[in-house]
Amino acid sequence: MNHCILACDVGLKRIGLATLKQEIILPLPPIIRINRNQAAKELDNVLKERNIHILVVGMPSGGEAEHSDTQKRISHFISLLSFEGEICFVNEDYTSFNALQSLSYMKRQNRARAQKDGRIDSLSACEILQRYIQSQKS
Repeated sequence: MNHCILACDVGLKRIGLATLKQEIILPLPPIIRINRNQAAKELDNVLKERNIHILVVGMPSGGEAEHSDTQKRISHFISLLSFEGEICFVNEDYTSFNALQSLSYMKRQNRARAQKDGRIDSLSACEILQRYIQSQKS
C-alpha cells in the first residue's frame, strides 16, 4: 500500500494535504487558495514533485443542496489538474470536525490559528487518506 499517494481536502480558502510515508500518514503544508487556477497549479506541482500516482480527494456524501454545490466545485477544481494518475474520491463527511476535535487539547486561540493557517485542513486530509486506506483493505 506504500504507493505514492496524496490526499487532499479541497476548500474555498485552503487545500489540506496529506501523504503516506513508510505506512505513516503525514500532514503536509496546505495550499492557500488565491484563486482556483493558482491552487490547481500548486497542487499539480506537489503531485509532480512527490511523484504521486494516486490522488485521494475528499468529497461530501451528498444529500443536501449545499453538498451538491460543493461536489460540483470540487469536481471542477480537480478537472483543472493536469494529473494523469488515478483519482479516487472518498467520503469526507465530518473530517474537518474530527480534525478540530483532535486539537481540543490546544487553547482556543491556538486552535483558531491552526484553522486559519490550514493545519486543520491538512489534518482533515490525513483522515481522508486513512479512510481511503481502510477502504482498500476491505
